[in-house]
This record gives sequence, C-alpha cells and structure tokens, in this order.
Amino acid sequence: MPFPESFIQELIERNDIADVVSQYVRLTKKSGQNLFGLCPFHSEKTPSFSVAPDKQIYHCFGCGKGGSVINFIMEIENLSYPDAVRFLARRVGMAVPEDEYDASASKRERMLKLNRDAARFFFAQLSEPCGAAARAYIERRGISPQMVTRFGLGAAPNEWQALTDAMLRQGYTKPELLSAGLVRASKKGDGGVYDTFRNRLMFPVIDVRGSVIGFSGRILDDGEPKYMNSPETLVYSKSHNLFALNLAKKSKLGYIILSEGNIDVVSLHQAGFDCAVASLGTSLTAEQARLISRYVNEVVIAYDGDEAGQKASQRAIGILQQLDLKVRVLRVTGAKDPDEFIKAYGPAAFENLLSKSQNHIEYRFSDVAAKHDLATDEGRVAFLKDATVLLAGLPNAVEREVYAGRAAEIAKVSKDAILREVERERKKAAGQAKKKRESEESRPLRQIQPRSRELRFDDPVSAMAEKGVLRLLCHDPTLFHGDELAEEDFSVPQFGKLYTALREQTKNGGAPSIALLQGFSGEETSLLTETVSEPFDPANADKALADYIEKIKAAKLVRMQRGENGEDTMRAFAEEQRKRKGYRG
Repeated sequence: MPFPESFIQELIERNDIADVVSQYVRLTKKSGQNLFGLCPFHSEKTPSFSVAPDKQIYHCFGCGKGGSVINFIMEIENLSYPDAVRFLARRVGMAVPEDEYDASASKRERMLKLNRDAARFFFAQLSEPCGAAARAYIERRGISPQMVTRFGLGAAPNEWQALTDAMLRQGYTKPELLSAGLVRASKKGDGGVYDTFRNRLMFPVIDVRGSVIGFSGRILDDGEPKYMNSPETLVYSKSHNLFALNLAKKSKLGYIILSEGNIDVVSLHQAGFDCAVASLGTSLTAEQARLISRYVNEVVIAYDGDEAGQKASQRAIGILQQLDLKVRVLRVTGAKDPDEFIKAYGPAAFENLLSKSQNHIEYRFSDVAAKHDLATDEGRVAFLKDATVLLAGLPNAVEREVYAGRAAEIAKVSKDAILREVERERKKAAGQAKKKRESEESRPLRQIQPRSRELRFDDPVSAMAEKGVLRLLCHDPTLFHGDELAEEDFSVPQFGKLYTALREQTKNGGAPSIALLQGFSGEETSLLTETVSEPFDPANADKALADYIEKIKAAKLVRMQRGENGEDTMRAFAEEQRKRKGYRG
C-alpha cells in the first residue's frame, strides 16, 4: 500500500531536489532554470546531469537515469522506495505515517539493528577469554586501544554458534541471521545454522551514515580464507562501499589514501593519516570512485608494491581519472605495504614518501620505461610504441607535449617525431570511434530502444507516439478531455501504467507529477523523465496529440489483426471505437 499522496507531496516540497542533489553533485547554473553537473551514476567529464527545480526532477542525458528526489536518493544511497522516503523524512524532521511496507520498521532497519548488535557482541568478546587470540594479534600488529575503539574491532569466538545463540537470545530469528549473512545453513538440511565468522579479528563495515552494514574478518590461525567478508545483503554491497570512509570523510587533509587492506587503513589512521580507506574484498569499482569524489578532488593510491598491487594501481587510475580527480600513486620502497613501512620508518618518513608520490601519468610512464631494455634499439622502439599509446590517451595537449619531451630524452629521439606518432595514434583512435558511432547511428530502431534491458519496444512506431502522448500530458494536461486512450491501447505496458497514473492525478484539475508516482521501478521512472525532458513545442500541440493517438490506434489495429482471435477481436475493437468519445481518426 503506497504512502498517502499528501505526505509525499509535503515530503517533496520540504526536500527541494536542487538542495538534496547539491549535497552529492556540484551543480552549476546553465541556460534557463535547469542546473547541470557531472553525473554521479556514470563516469563523464562533460556535465550532462540536469536538475529541473521547477519540475522537481533530474535527468542525465548521458546514462538516462532520472526521476524525482526520492528516485535520486534510491539510486545514490542504494535504498528501496520506502527507505528512501524515510531517509528524506528524517532529513527534514517529518514523521512517517504507518504503511503496509512494514508494521513497525522496515526489513532494512531491522537488519541494520541486527548488524549493530552483532558488532557490539564481537567488541565485547574481545575482552573475554575467547578473545585472547585476537588481542594477541592486535598487540603483535601494534594497534593501539584507541584504534580498537575507533574502528570497533572485535573477536569472533572459535565456536560454531556463539553469535547465533547470542542473537537468538536478543529476539532475532534464524531467517534474519541468514539474510544478514551472519550465519550459514547447515549442510545436513535439518534447519540448523552455524556462525559465518569464527576465530577471526572482526572489522565492522560502517557506511557514511554511521550504520553497520557488514563485516570483514581476519583469520587468527593458518586457515583459509585469510579475509572473509559479508555476502551481498539488503544493506551491504561491497562495490558501493569503502572500509573507513565514514571516518575518512571527516579528515582535514583534503585527499583520500586508497590502500589495499583493513590493517593498512588502521595503521595509517593511527599514524595520523586519517584519510585512508580500503575497498572490500574487490578491486576499486566505478561506484566506489564516485563515492570518493563526493568528498575530495584528490586520491593517493597506496597499494602494495608487488605485481598484483601494480596491476590494481593501473586499473584504479583508469577508473579515477574518468571522474576528473587528481590521482597520485605512492611507491612504497623498503617495505611491502604502508603498515610495514610506518612500523619500520615512522609516520614522518611516510609523510615524506607521500610528498614524493607521482602523478598518475608519471607512474604509468615509469612503468612503461621499466618494461623495456632501453640500451638496445629494439627496446627503445618497443618503449616508444607503448609510450605513444599512453600519450595519445591523454586529453590535455600540454601534458602530451611535456611527456613527449620526457619520452624523447629516454629513447634519444626528437620530440617532434614522437608528437607526430602521437597525433597519428589519436587520429586512428578518433577514426575508430567515428566508425563505431556511425555504425550505431545506422541502426535507428536500435537507437529508439530504451537504455534499460528490462524495457523493450516491440512496436517502435507506436512507442514513439506513446512517448509523445506522455510528454504532452505532463506539459499540458488541458489537452486531454476524456477517454482518448485506455491503458490497453499502449504497446508498451509501462507507458500504459504511467498514462493511467498520470491521468488519475489530473482528475479534479490536478497537475501530473512524476514526483508523486509510486509503485514504479527506477527504469520506468527514468524512461518517463527522459520523455518529459525531450524538446516540447506547444504550437499545434492539439494536432500533435491527434496524430499520436491515430498512430497508437492504428498500431493496436495491426496487433489485433495478427492475434489468434482476429475476427472476434476486430469486431470488439470496432465496437469499442464507436463507444469511445474524443477519438479522431
């Protein structure tokens, strides 16, 4: 059952979309009333993310996402519709009315409470006899009591059901524990469960709002796996979160240090570098990079110095530079990782190392040079081929000029020769991109299809007319006087549902509002927002509506002719047209 419309209306009025979005995206004013910024949902360097304060909607012309302020919070915070509503209600101090989504609290809130209580359990076990191994490990790694408290470190007892029994005593159920990933089902098939985390040092994973969303556990013996992370759950997505970002976002240092492991992060914070974070059992993702970009403009990659760390650094550079972030790479020398370096040489030495960190171009350039034997002609030629590809990928002409000079010195050739090769490589890449674009544009029906794979236009001609009807309805509902169309007239079921919902809003003189729609998926709302954001010409709008309806009716006629009960269906359709008012065609 949906929230009362009056409540949603007030919620939207008190959560102005420009104010909410500007907490996540830097918006700059463009022509007209719309505000633009870099889209937080995909990587781009030219702003294509639009916010329309007058309509209280957003739309990205690049990736196609769009909707109301509620849809925005659903996407950016990875929340369900009811939880996004509650999020916005808390933001402005509104009480949420009772709803059918949950009698007392949402499943999400229940799981967060369970995770919080589990974190408290692990923290308490650290002081018990069963936490001796974890305490010994903490002491061996030089972690201070202050850091134990700051990060909420704990101990998972080396027992099969210690956490299970404790949580059941607190009123949680086995299904809830299973859903949260805190226990696993017994292989015996008898309904039994056992603790996921056993004999491990526990690191609670806390999101930027301060909620415990999952856990990471480090084994305390020689067992495997060395690190175990919570599975994907209703509240936890490893690709959308970073360990310790809840703490690092408050740092005054002005940048984020991206490290590989939880211990590295704790060690860096203890040494005064309170801006360190780590990904959660996965390489850096685009979603994590966009999360970082909300708080800083600069990132220092401080991965391990081994081959795996170098590959991870290269991958992270490619993701971070797409967001126009300043990227530096720290080369840890004399130690395998930041934790070991700080213990061996101290915080001051690490700070000195930070000051010497290379920008991402220098780092990649050095790696290219290190791969080749520059003492031989073959080595220099191979180096120049790789360097040319690297330089051609730099968008800034000044950077290409500077590093072409660097390559010329290394390979002992003229800079002009390198620049000519770079431009040839750039033209080659541009030609390939143009060919791909032209190939795409030569398939108009494919271009008409919506971006989401969940939506499909089986009849593109009718679908375009249906989009036109929805656009007219949102811009000028006075054009609609009666039952011009019914939901079953639409070839795209989602358009039919949207049409019915918007027409319902216009009863008694109301205006259609995307923001008030409930019960629609993000893909459906994005498609409607995209439709409304397309150019609208008020001139001859009534004629345009008649044309759209005629196309929709004709398309339905064709679909009926193809049906199994063609004759009976056609007779019923003809009778329907005689009864219907306002249909011209």
